[in-house]
Amino acid sequence: MDETRNIVILTGAGISAESGIDTFRGGGGLWEQHRVEDVATPEAFARDPNLVLRFYDMRREAIQTKRPNPAHDALARLDANWKGGLLIVTQNVDDLHERAGAPYGIEPRVLHMHGEHLNAWCTFCDARSRWSGPLADRPECPRCGARALRPDVVWFGEMPYRMDEIHAALRMADLFVSIGTSGAVYPAAGFVQTARDLGVETLELNLERSQGSHWFHETRLGPAGELVPAWVDEVLAG
Repeated sequence: MDETRNIVILTGAGISAESGIDTFRGGGGLWEQHRVEDVATPEAFARDPNLVLRFYDMRREAIQTKRPNPAHDALARLDANWKGGLLIVTQNVDDLHERAGAPYGIEPRVLHMHGEHLNAWCTFCDARSRWSGPLADRPECPRCGARALRPDVVWFGEMPYRMDEIHAALRMADLFVSIGTSGAVYPAAGFVQTARDLGVETLELNLERSQGSHWFHETRLGPAGELVPAWVDEVLAG
């Protein structure tokens, strides 16, 4: 593949599931024995903030015990060796892409459209802070001192982050790749249609066909830990 090409990669829960991180789509609509409506909406937080904060404290603690898998490692290797444009847009709120070696900073090659478990958002001063501990005990905001921190994750019914940047990247892309996504959660589920409308080549790497699988030029089925390294090898080999 021409290394001057621009690649946009969307990753979903399927890439982190192989590291032991549960997905929203399993367990008959439950997520760690909780309904999504009870822990992942603004209404749930307004109704029972203690439940929501405890739930996310457990998730934050658990995610820090997980490790990147070969799919994360392969994308970090692509990032380190690709000379063209590359943006990894992840729906995941874990930090496994970064821990695998993908750059993190002012202009990262990984963009978390649904926020990050290891961030806290102060609803009083609007500051975001890196955060690895609990929030249920209502700690002070490092910036302003208010006890108004919540998980910096995008709940159902809230607008995902940095959509303008994502659409700008899609307009410049030559290849759009979706890895481990259900194709059920918008607006991310619509990225492939946007890419097709723009004339971008599209590839799906997934355990099973997604709801938007018919939009892709090519679909490869199997575990992310096998498909992604093989695809990266293919890309870097030219």
